[in-house]
Amino acid sequence: MSYRTNLFSKMVILILIMLIPVVLLYWYSNHKTTAVLRDELNRSNSNQLEFFQNQVNTHIELLSSWPNLLIHDPDIASFRRIFADSSYFDLDTINLVKRIQNKLSIQESSSNWETKLYLYSPSLGRVVSERDARSYDKLSLQNSISSGWDVRRIAGVAGEDDRFMFSWITVSPYGISDPAVNAETIIKLEFDSSNIRDMLDKFKDDGRHDPFYYREDAGVIYNRTSDRTLTGQLINQLSIHQLKDVDNRTVVIDGDPYMVNTVKSSTTGWYLVDYMPLSAILKPIHQSNLLFYSSMLCLFLMSFLAAYMLYVQVQVPVKQLIRGFQRLKQEDYSVRIQPKGRNEFSFLSERFNSMVDQIQQLFEHVYLERIHVREARLKQLQSQINPHFFYNCFSFITSMAKLKRVDAVVAMSHNLSRYYRYTTRQERDVVPLTEEIEFVNCYLEIQKMRMDRIHYTIDLSEDILLQEVPPLIVQPLVENAVIHGIEADAEAGEIKVTGECRDGMMILQVEDDGQGMNAEGREALLLKLRGTMDQEMGCGLWNVNQRLQLRYGEKAGLHIEESQLGGLRVTLRWPVSEEKITELQAPMD
Repeated sequence: MSYRTNLFSKMVILILIMLIPVVLLYWYSNHKTTAVLRDELNRSNSNQLEFFQNQVNTHIELLSSWPNLLIHDPDIASFRRIFADSSYFDLDTINLVKRIQNKLSIQESSSNWETKLYLYSPSLGRVVSERDARSYDKLSLQNSISSGWDVRRIAGVAGEDDRFMFSWITVSPYGISDPAVNAETIIKLEFDSSNIRDMLDKFKDDGRHDPFYYREDAGVIYNRTSDRTLTGQLINQLSIHQLKDVDNRTVVIDGDPYMVNTVKSSTTGWYLVDYMPLSAILKPIHQSNLLFYSSMLCLFLMSFLAAYMLYVQVQVPVKQLIRGFQRLKQEDYSVRIQPKGRNEFSFLSERFNSMVDQIQQLFEHVYLERIHVREARLKQLQSQINPHFFYNCFSFITSMAKLKRVDAVVAMSHNLSRYYRYTTRQERDVVPLTEEIEFVNCYLEIQKMRMDRIHYTIDLSEDILLQEVPPLIVQPLVENAVIHGIEADAEAGEIKVTGECRDGMMILQVEDDGQGMNAEGREALLLKLRGTMDQEMGCGLWNVNQRLQLRYGEKAGLHIEESQLGGLRVTLRWPVSEEKITELQAPMD
């Protein structure tokens, strides 16, 4: 079972899946809101600039209408019909000039702008203003006459901005050539850019940021508190763009974006410009964004912490319990879980440890019982061999006594005493193969007394003889070869015992040249050896096979096949550890 994607990772991924759409939706909504806000601000600013520009244009157009009104005045019409031969006026003319000056003064005072009206008479060579009537330079007048508004820059004194003089000239009669010489009357209106500056100051006081007038071929009319440096940088940026009559754009200065709105005056051709830093406009939105993203970050961190605590308090104990059960499944009963804290999982860990301890005790008890049962069964199987052998030996002694074979009886008694010593001290589970083979020699010597035709060969190396084997494991095979092989065939009499260690297995073989068995008989015998013992089958071979499998496992056992001597070959096999194999092969090397 894989835990690569644990509960903690899943919860963090789930939290991210939940938060990311919220952040994206907020970002999209904020983006749209900001765009709408900027559009509305641009529209509002443009409307206010257009309104202010219309006010200025209305005022200027009103001023430009004064000369047209005055030129039709009766006194001014009388003044243009006067032709004086001297530089002095007569009394009637002086009174006429006085009336004209009063009318000019009344007209100038009708506006809150500071203006100047001049009445030129080319025929008289005189110019009349509110406070003066003097001669003028016709060449200077000729240079100042132009169509529309004429703008003249006036250099400011130290510490002051340059000023601009706006002038409007009306000529009577209209359409004549060289008005400075041929016109009957010329009326000139002048006003200073300070009037526009005053209106810019009032406009700025109403909440505008920093309005100013700009015309590329003339200059800039600042408000009195204008930031000249920033305005200059802004003008440099605007000069590279083709401005529309009503325009709004974003200009970046020193890394800071500014929203700039411009409206062109249809009367003077000047652009009214106002700008506002976007940081000031969007500051509340940025603060709201910062608050939202900070909240999302705090929420994520808190969720991360909650997921981690859940992982530590739940996932880790669950994984420990699962690992404990997996090790328990693998029969590792030494596994224990270290409880942490005092909660439900610590209670489960303690119960798990208690359960495993009880299981371990139970298995140890059952295992000991199985060992005792196994040992008892081994003892019982081993004891089955002793009576069987005793019966055969006593039968032989009885036969020899009847035949008056004292030597055979003595030899048999001597071998029986050796046998008795061997069997009575078999409290051991295993004995050296040397002792087992010595016991087989005693048995074969006894049988040889009965049948002179018996001759045997025991071919075992010294290292094989040192191997430990269960007691009474070879003798039953030899006894079976004598009784069922050689005794059944009058011409048979050869028995051969050999052994070797091969492929991690110890192999002992007992062969005879008796009557043997066909393949079907051998298969039937092997089938009986794997089952339970019945009354028809002797206990010798079955006992040996059972003891080998009980001690060495399923790989051990007995195998029967045809021998090259003519009878049967009974083979014993059981596994040997690597250490034993090394010990056996060391002397050979």
